[in-house]
Amino acid sequence: MDDRSSSTKLTRHLGLTGLAATGICSMIGASIYVVPFMIQRNVPGIGPNVIPAFLFAAIPALLAAFAYAMLSSAMPRAGGSYVYASRGLHPYLGFVASFSQWFGLSIVIGVIAYVIVPFFRDIALALEQPELAAWFDKGFVRVGLALLMLWIFVLINIRGIKAYVRALIPLMLLMFGLGIVVIYTGFSFNHTDFAAEVPDSVSTGLSDQAFNWNTFLAAAAILFSSFIGFDAIAQAGGEAKEPARMLPRAIGIAIVGVGLYYFAFTSAVYHAVPWQYVAEQALKGDITATGLLQPIIPFALGVVITTGAAIALINDLPAMILSVSRLVFAWSGDGIFPKSLSKTHERHHTPHRALILSGFMASIGILGSHFAGDFFLGIDIMVLAMLVNFLLMCMTVLAIKKRNPELAGRIEVIKSRWQQRLVAWLGVLFLSGFILVHVVKDFQTEVSHWYFRSTPVWLLVMALGSVIFLIQYLGMMKEGIDAGALFKKLPEE
Repeated sequence: MDDRSSSTKLTRHLGLTGLAATGICSMIGASIYVVPFMIQRNVPGIGPNVIPAFLFAAIPALLAAFAYAMLSSAMPRAGGSYVYASRGLHPYLGFVASFSQWFGLSIVIGVIAYVIVPFFRDIALALEQPELAAWFDKGFVRVGLALLMLWIFVLINIRGIKAYVRALIPLMLLMFGLGIVVIYTGFSFNHTDFAAEVPDSVSTGLSDQAFNWNTFLAAAAILFSSFIGFDAIAQAGGEAKEPARMLPRAIGIAIVGVGLYYFAFTSAVYHAVPWQYVAEQALKGDITATGLLQPIIPFALGVVITTGAAIALINDLPAMILSVSRLVFAWSGDGIFPKSLSKTHERHHTPHRALILSGFMASIGILGSHFAGDFFLGIDIMVLAMLVNFLLMCMTVLAIKKRNPELAGRIEVIKSRWQQRLVAWLGVLFLSGFILVHVVKDFQTEVSHWYFRSTPVWLLVMALGSVIFLIQYLGMMKEGIDAGALFKKLPEE
């Protein structure tokens, strides 16, 4: 093997547990503590239909997961979604879609690091430590701690897959353990118990309204964002053991396991707290599952649940950092980004330069969240980028047989071509609808400036990606590189 190959080689040390944990930890974050309840404000009128909307949102998520499972079995390489679309659909679409994905996810990593600190503040308040809570609220403390946590997990990723798994698995188990406390607590109380502590909780003046499809679909589109993250498994394809078998299994475990957890968690909170009270509180300010349950739970249990929310957020960081860095690694290997970014650490065999670049982008997300005073724009950009990315995965399943029959023949999940096409077409239908709902809602929302809308910002990011791709692609042609042949075969291991 030549020097260049040895300098860009990843090692396959990631087993089924580590792969599944990567997907699970990328999916489960503070969103489960916030989104199913704040949706009462974001989508007025959804009322008691949050759980059905969650179930409906799971349909396109499952279809996208099937598409990923099929493609991962045929193309188990780092930078999964980029590799799949660039080899099975078109290199331009593969890059610009994954570039917007990388941009959105990197910014959201910074957002997550930034919003962890208020949970530390809430824990301090629960422990009746107001001075410590006030310290966490100081701007330099919040930014400093966010940057510290981010770069700790960047360094853990650099130290290799074994260090990454040692950090990830305990966090995941602790997160599930504390989440189960919420589920048990929620199902241990009912609306009568809650009304005994909060007498006005069922007399808010809100009542069940007639079912409205527009409201239901808008809610489902928002709740779909909770399923974003399982694609991190595909991005780690270059480090998976027995990848053609393990990647699809890990994707299945992540999407099913997280889906069941979401439904149990959300159902438990609404079992204890009337939706009318949730909707009323959402109109007054930001709410979380921990805050909603506070009136009916003992002091110590409140501290435990708040700690669980903080750990759920922390748990997002290592898996998401791994995911975005592998996209940079894959682009660099193909020559779309500087080749130096595809080099791996001499000792740890990790793409340390790609990790550092992604860490700097996430740091911008932290600083942007602090100085702008708002972090929801970054989340909206990420949701749109991932919806488009999932759509392209389904389109790749449709196109791969014609564009790259050799790789199409390697698919080990759902081998029947008509079944592949059925799953892909259903995915295209559902995901296109969700994109339409998201964009319409974006333009119907009142904002002070156009750049506070996620769609125009996402289009600008896509335009930047297009310029980068065009420059690099023309450069390949000038150097005499056969780009057509390059994007027909899988990257070397």
